Amino acid sequence: MGVTCSQRWWSALMGHSTSLLLQMYSINQSADPREVAAIEAKRNREKERQNRFFNVRNRVMGVDVQALNNQVAERRRREAAEKRKEAAYGTSQVQYDVVVQMLEKEEAARTRRLAKKVQDFREQKQQLKNGREFSLWDPDQVWKGLPTYLSYNNTYHGPSSLQYFSGEDLDRVTHLRMQQRQFRYDLERQQQEQQQAKVDENCADALSDQLRLAMDAQATHLARLEESCRVAMMCAMANANKAQAASQYGHQRCERQREQKANLAEIENQSMSDLLTENPQVAQHRTAPHRVLPYCWKGMTPEQRAAIRKEQEVQRIEKEAQRQAEKALDTEWKSQTISSAEAMLELEEQERELCAQFRRGLGSFNQQLAQEQKAQQDYLNSVIYTNQPTAQYHQQFNTSSR
Repeated sequence: MGVTCSQRWWSALMGHSTSLLLQMYSINQSADPREVAAIEAKRNREKERQNRFFNVRNRVMGVDVQALNNQVAERRRREAAEKRKEAAYGTSQVQYDVVVQMLEKEEAARTRRLAKKVQDFREQKQQLKNGREFSLWDPDQVWKGLPTYLSYNNTYHGPSSLQYFSGEDLDRVTHLRMQQRQFRYDLERQQQEQQQAKVDENCADALSDQLRLAMDAQATHLARLEESCRVAMMCAMANANKAQAASQYGHQRCERQREQKANLAEIENQSMSDLLTENPQVAQHRTAPHRVLPYCWKGMTPEQRAAIRKEQEVQRIEKEAQRQAEKALDTEWKSQTISSAEAMLELEEQERELCAQFRRGLGSFNQQLAQEQKAQQDYLNSVIYTNQPTAQYHQQFNTSSR
């Protein structure tokens, strides 16, 4: 019974709330003003673009021949200046090549002189007869290895002939004399070598001084050449800059003269034409009377101003009507909000009443169940459970079971 009452109450509550919501939102919606404003703005931008495209003041037809000729002349002057710079650079490169060739020739001559001096020294001072080293390429080395201490009058015999013994020196005096001569010769040779070394050192110092002087002179010459090339390049650049400045000054003067002539012609045309007059007929188009020439327009006529003010008044009235409609719509929304709040309060009151009724019904049902359970318990205690077993019955039952 309790579940059935709750289901009925919930279905009734949902049906009533649904009907209230449908009544609350049943309002006739009008067009969105934001979409209307976006369409109007797009239409205005299109009109401005058309006016900008068809404006005769912004259209320039034809080609400026004088400007093109000036550009060609400027390019030719720039190419001539580049050619002069390249020629000056080529001249400096040729001079540098000549200097490098001179230095290479000087280095080759110095190398040849040094090689010739080394060869002469070897031919004069390093002969084979003056050598004291052991030579592997001497073909008479075996014959020279014979014992020198034998007498020249005796014939050579082998060791087995017992003609000479180890440590025997038959020509001691000759050998001493030869050693003295060899010592004297070696001493003289050392003196000569020392003197020659001093002479060679002096010559090398003199050659190095000469070479240093020559290199200094060459460096000075190269510095002069570089300075002359730099001065020539600076002169050429200064002349090119002067020529360019003169041409630019002439070009600017021609431009000023042309601009003055154009200004005078424009002043004369403006003074002689209908542009400065106050005649409104000048601004009308010949083939399209509804159109206006922008460069001859003198302002709006009183009729046009009156039409604009009339149109503004109509727009003001429309705006006021729109404002009143929006105000009425806001009022209606407020009334709908108030009605919906009242409906919600009413629904809450009904819900509280239904909940109290449900609690009352549930309490009565619980009391009825309690009375039925109590009656059943009384029946069991008074009718069914009247004969209670005693202790003697339980003792007798236990004895029989044994």
